[in-house]
Amino acid sequence: MKKNIFFYCLLPIAYCLLPVPHAFQAHAFQGPPGCGEKECAACHTLTNDEAKTILKADVKSIKMSPVKGLWEVIGVQEGKDFTVYLDFSKKYIVLARFVPVSDVGKPAPQKKVDPAQVPLADALVMGNPNAPIKIIVFDDPECPYCKKLHEEAKKILTKRKDIAFYIKMFPLASHPNAYNKAKTIQCKKSIKLLEDAFDGKELPKPDCEAKEIDENIKLGKTLGISGTPFIILPDGRVIPGYVEADVLLNVLENKQ
Repeated sequence: MKKNIFFYCLLPIAYCLLPVPHAFQAHAFQGPPGCGEKECAACHTLTNDEAKTILKADVKSIKMSPVKGLWEVIGVQEGKDFTVYLDFSKKYIVLARFVPVSDVGKPAPQKKVDPAQVPLADALVMGNPNAPIKIIVFDDPECPYCKKLHEEAKKILTKRKDIAFYIKMFPLASHPNAYNKAKTIQCKKSIKLLEDAFDGKELPKPDCEAKEIDENIKLGKTLGISGTPFIILPDGRVIPGYVEADVLLNVLENKQ
């Protein structure tokens, strides 16, 4: 008897990149009888070009998933990595995270980085530089979600004088004009120029080398930053993406 399997997309809106069917027949995942990983790889193929056409995005890697009948595909869209699962029929895309049965009931691991790895002397500062709570944000001047987060940061600063935001310019390769804009902003260390960039205004050409931008990009790769905005809390917890002011404050206060 065929059974319907349901998958749910539990991603932030900023990262929900691909549609997913609500339900489909389980037989779509079934390989030939006794199809182990080697046999499946021999019988079923998926090229980078095929995956790129299906996903309408660049593809970094393709491999067999932990579940028989699916490929695990890592793609890139707007500078952000995403992982999807494509069935052997190449008709269904699944957005999901496979959890080992032994991990059921355990909290998801919280990614952390060491804030001490991030130099703040070159950062743009919003709020009181002497505030005891320092929140680091990696921003791209052409990133629409960075602009939204910037407005939420302003809301927080009207309520909390003990918080300051330290903004590191991190232009994405997918935004070809962002690099020079980031250099211009960095040369002046100007929040006003950053806001002008967010508003789509033309910026002057950079008047310094702004080597900090290349250093930020190199650091971002070390920290595993692939998209913006990227938030680092004082205790090292990270939030990859846009969140509203109340959500950010709640995560900040909740140490769990």
